[in-house]
Amino acid sequence: MSETAVKKLPPRKDVAPGDTWDLASLFRSDAEWETALGAWERRMPEFAAFAGTLGSSAERLAECLAFDLAYDREGDRLGTYAHLRAAEDQSAAEAQRMTGRFQHVSTRAGEAASFIRPEIMAIPEATLTAWMAGPVLAPYRLLLERLVRTRAHTLSEPEEKLLAMQGTFAGTAGKVFRQLTDADLKFGSITTGTGEQVELSNATFVTLLHDTTPAVRKAAFHQYYAQYEAHANTLAATLSGSNERDVYAAKVRKYPSAVEAALFADNVPLAVYDQLTAAVRAHLPAVHRYYDLRRRILGLDEIHHYDCYVPLVPELEQRHTWDQAVDLVIESLAPLGGDYCGRLAQGLRGRWCDRYPNAGKRSGAFSSGTYDSDPYILMNFQEEAIEHVFTLAHEAGHSMHTRYSAEVQPYQYAGYTIFVAEVASTFNEQLLTRLLLQRATSKKERAAILAREIDSIRATIVRQTMFAEFERKSHASAEAGEPLTLDRIRSIYRELLDAYFGPNFVIDTQLELECLRIPHFYNAFYVYKYATGLAAAITLAKKVAEGEPGALDRYLGFLKGGSSKWPLDLLRDAGVDLEQPEPVAIALTRFGELVDELGTLL
Repeated sequence: MSETAVKKLPPRKDVAPGDTWDLASLFRSDAEWETALGAWERRMPEFAAFAGTLGSSAERLAECLAFDLAYDREGDRLGTYAHLRAAEDQSAAEAQRMTGRFQHVSTRAGEAASFIRPEIMAIPEATLTAWMAGPVLAPYRLLLERLVRTRAHTLSEPEEKLLAMQGTFAGTAGKVFRQLTDADLKFGSITTGTGEQVELSNATFVTLLHDTTPAVRKAAFHQYYAQYEAHANTLAATLSGSNERDVYAAKVRKYPSAVEAALFADNVPLAVYDQLTAAVRAHLPAVHRYYDLRRRILGLDEIHHYDCYVPLVPELEQRHTWDQAVDLVIESLAPLGGDYCGRLAQGLRGRWCDRYPNAGKRSGAFSSGTYDSDPYILMNFQEEAIEHVFTLAHEAGHSMHTRYSAEVQPYQYAGYTIFVAEVASTFNEQLLTRLLLQRATSKKERAAILAREIDSIRATIVRQTMFAEFERKSHASAEAGEPLTLDRIRSIYRELLDAYFGPNFVIDTQLELECLRIPHFYNAFYVYKYATGLAAAITLAKKVAEGEPGALDRYLGFLKGGSSKWPLDLLRDAGVDLEQPEPVAIALTRFGELVDELGTLL
């Protein structure tokens, strides 16, 4: 087939404006952004006037906090705009320049403000407690309580300044990973089961694994991973560098380990992390049983990782245009009420979303907004993948969480943690699943929806817990002085693959490199939150969908909570306690029941 027949992604300039996001709620143009960045940079010296004065009075401390928060608020707008522009096309030189410019100024701003934390820590505890009890610092009381909690992990002012100066290059490993995997790696093209030749990319890889022709899935898998194998040493070095950065940061701030440093920020006990992995390990026999059921349904002699995405009932797969996907998502979310659905529909049909893939565009999907902007969504939407409809529902959950929290909470408490964010997103997926099950008119249609729900639990609870174990083990290796060479990384990951996929699953050696393509590992110890988030969402969605008295109000209150309480407390108020093992156990028991029902339907 000639090269001109290959289906290639369009360049960014050829994408219809109506299919892209409108970033005007941030800045109307790059020129306006540049002007605002200059103004932001010129205000930086104003920090110096506060240095050395924070212990003089509650009023002076409040004045400094107000300035710092206002400065951060403008920085959020600037940084988000640059981030979104870069995400549109990773190879666009101007967007990369903007990102670099912002990072440079932001790092200097961090240096300029680095005195704030140690000066607050130097205020005598009794004095600060008395000030916090008064009206002047009332808007910042929770912020200060959380800051004081970090007293044992805060360094002297010169040391804090040195750490702040590392901001520019601290994320180098992740930046190299992104540039290599999203812009530089070229995967060639694949001929699908229908004879169409498609460019293989991060965006199309999973779509090709949905192909019903086994040879296509196998070819896509091996061709894709051939590029990772060719760059395995480089990618192992970037991952190792990221882990070493985490270990260093934990040590220098006197945390017992990198994982405990990460959990400290959310006030999550290590037991929550440990009981998650223990619960998933205990339910692995049901996971192994599912893989064998999948193998038999697909009529395969043996099952490989590239056989885990193809629909088990392919004849029921439906194409959804963007508008059809939006309609379906909005209908499924009806239990959340007219305000939620009406505002979301307007955003999704408008310009919140950057909808389709284009050359150089960041892979995957995300929601990203600020206190003062629309809650933008990046998609790489493909009509043939029902999973992309679920992804849209997922990201919409994040965006509405952002809107509700920003409208109710002051800036300092509007931002929510990833721990609760994953509840808001997977909650929406649960409601979408419920609608599709209600619409099912045959055994095969019900089986298709059940299979998707099984795969969702497997991917979000089981798979992410495996990733969480990898993070724990790889960081522990670095902490023990065991270098994270390519062989060491492969060894750790292979042990997990064998445990999680079971004795009757064929592990291709290339799959040992999967850990080298996971972007989450460059922001370590948050993938476990996907698992706890879905476990909580399964419980909360059931309460709301079935009309439990007070459940909707409690859930909407949760969405409006931002970070006004600790994550575990916000969820307890919503109706689920993740410090208890029951939510995860209930979700995994449900998984086993779904596997058994699927076996009777197919």
